[in-house]
Amino acid sequence: MNASIIDPLQGDFPEVIEEYLEYGVMKCIAFNRRGTLLAAGCSDGNCIIWDFETRGIAKELRDKDCVAAVTSVCWSKYGHRILVSAADKSLALWDVLSGERIKRMVLQQTPLQARLHPGSSTPSLCLACPLSSAPMIVDLNTGSTTVLPVSNLETCSELAPSSRNKLSDGTPSYSPTAACFNKYGDLVYVGNSKGEILIIDYKRIQICAVVPISGGAVVKNMVFSRNGQYMLTNSNDRTIRIYENLLPLKDEIRTLDRLSENINDLDGVEKLKALGSKCLTLFREFQDSITKIHWKAPCFSGDGEWVVGGSASKGEHKIYIWDRAGHLVKILEGPKEALIDLAWHPVRPIVVSVSLAGVVYIWAKDYTENWSAFAPDFKELEENEEYIEREDEFDLNPETENVKESDVNEDEEIDIVTVEKDAAFSDSDMSQEELCFLPAIPSPDVPEQTDKCLENTSKLVDSNNSGSPLSEEAGLNGHVVNHVSNPLEDNSFADDAGGTYLKRKRKPSEKGLELQAEKVRKPLKSSGSSLQDSEYQNNGDPEAGRCRRTDGKKWRCSFNALPDQKYCERHMPKSRVHHEEGYI
Repeated sequence: MNASIIDPLQGDFPEVIEEYLEYGVMKCIAFNRRGTLLAAGCSDGNCIIWDFETRGIAKELRDKDCVAAVTSVCWSKYGHRILVSAADKSLALWDVLSGERIKRMVLQQTPLQARLHPGSSTPSLCLACPLSSAPMIVDLNTGSTTVLPVSNLETCSELAPSSRNKLSDGTPSYSPTAACFNKYGDLVYVGNSKGEILIIDYKRIQICAVVPISGGAVVKNMVFSRNGQYMLTNSNDRTIRIYENLLPLKDEIRTLDRLSENINDLDGVEKLKALGSKCLTLFREFQDSITKIHWKAPCFSGDGEWVVGGSASKGEHKIYIWDRAGHLVKILEGPKEALIDLAWHPVRPIVVSVSLAGVVYIWAKDYTENWSAFAPDFKELEENEEYIEREDEFDLNPETENVKESDVNEDEEIDIVTVEKDAAFSDSDMSQEELCFLPAIPSPDVPEQTDKCLENTSKLVDSNNSGSPLSEEAGLNGHVVNHVSNPLEDNSFADDAGGTYLKRKRKPSEKGLELQAEKVRKPLKSSGSSLQDSEYQNNGDPEAGRCRRTDGKKWRCSFNALPDQKYCERHMPKSRVHHEEGYI
């Protein structure tokens, strides 16, 4: 779409379903960093990568060891790797370009969500949120796990050391907790069942700050905006909360250490809460005050200006869109299928949702073209109007009057080498090669077995011409011989039988048949008409009464021709057969 004719007053959010994608039963989705590839986890344990520009399948990651449904997919920062978690308690790390599995390990609990470390181009660390245990840091290279604390320091100081690298049998059952990395992966933010946000230094396994949530509801989802300045939480009290990040995007751990040193008058939990108030502050709250519905997979838009959340009600596919000021701007209503996952395109105003039936719906903006952007005095007409031109409107003016001096220096060199940084990807490392598209590998065609079929045909023709007992017996069975003798040529048999044969040979054109007939007639011009007819029928043919239907090479129909005709009853033109039957 041409950006110059788009109305700038329209909201930059999706409005209608543009397209849908189908492949098996898809469960979860994730865009790569540029939004050019879309990964979808399926119910059979496979991961499908779609080329979002062409809407075609670019790669299939098939795991032979996994048959359970995929619970989450996550891209690495530069798109070279994908982490897939499944319901069989497994984590699998894939190389996207080659389609090979790098590492697979099985946890003790089913991971509901797994996220790769965002600060590395080839990450080996991931954050997993199991179903019935605390979130853990998993080292995919060594296979070791580090369980993170899910409560304040007073209640978990005895539990955390014993649960490192393994889960003891005596650990209490946990409610499913949410966790996420910050923008550069220095800290882990954990939401527990007590309605608290814990800021954890996962390298030291230490809680640095605690942010209490009003109401004390269980935190179900946590996600940071793309720029790292805002964090979103989805709680069990049916409220989406937006927190503003007060810490600098880099060196957050050093900043927390300095803040901790400045607060000396408080100890324990009070000190952690005081530090938490300097890390996060409540910015907005979103909820449906009328229906009081639960929310599914809330997230930010690519630029962080919009907040989107799906309805968790069964039997409806509704997507709510708010601006960051807290106003509800749009409700998108889809098919009568429950929504299970949601993602906003990193760059464009596009939302992708997954239904309970496993279909991916693509929601896009319904653009209205504003042609007055080309000229201020442009006026759109609803119907035709008669236009009266001015007397001098189309007069030719001297070019000297219209020529204006240009301020552009034509001798200035234009830089076409330097790549300007995109504001949306300001943290990109230009030394790292980002994987934006996958090369198209054409699938080989199935080799056609025409040669074998022609061999079989020639053998059948030879057997028919040799006068063997088999051919003579077959000739008594009517059309059976004709059907078997040449399946490539006889089109009527394919239509009657409803079967599908290999590619048929091309029939000669009418002009070609006329030229062949002229070659036959040329030596017979000097004879009389009766002699011509008799010789034309025989033409040196040892089997004059045989049907003349042939493929021009070896095969020829084995039936006898009708009296005073060239062809048998089967190969006679239908119009002539009907005419003769009516005449008789």
